[in-house]
Amino acid sequence: MTRDVPTHDVETSDWVEAHERLRSEGFTFFDFLTAVDESDRGESGPSDGKPAGFDIVTHLYDIAGGARRSILMRTRLEVDDHGAGAPSIASLTGLWRGAAWHERETFEMFGIDFVGFDDGTGQGVRKLLLPASFTGTPLRKSFVLTARASKEWPGIKDPGESGGRAEASKRRKVMAPGVPDETWGPR
Repeated sequence: MTRDVPTHDVETSDWVEAHERLRSEGFTFFDFLTAVDESDRGESGPSDGKPAGFDIVTHLYDIAGGARRSILMRTRLEVDDHGAGAPSIASLTGLWRGAAWHERETFEMFGIDFVGFDDGTGQGVRKLLLPASFTGTPLRKSFVLTARASKEWPGIKDPGESGGRAEASKRRKVMAPGVPDETWGPR
């Protein structure tokens, strides 16, 4: 069974207030918070009239009395230089303590800072899943997957890379996200 979940876009400056309003309307169950890297908008990617940046998305439920209503909230954090900045947004941990885990994960994977973050430890927003020695934001489109730079991928990657077989396609090669360009050296 599929159903459409209403999605509401809000300004970044109204992020916390919009969630406070929804909480007062009965949306008391915090399901998740995540980010979507839209830093390629307007270049070769689709254009929806929004600037390049990161979409911050939350999913909330109203479960009182068996209502089971849900809603998605979304805001766009603008970034320049192809997502190289350190965008920030107000934390929702003051409304839902469970948002702390999601905000820490989003901080670690996308490099988005949550202003006013408080998980009760007093340590602020910090890494959650990756080792302390890891540097980078692995879910950003600008993150280079070094494994693809350091060794050849086994087998045929794309049509046309079959080593001269007659059935090889003449389609142009496509670079998948995270594949480094030629400046990384030989492959």
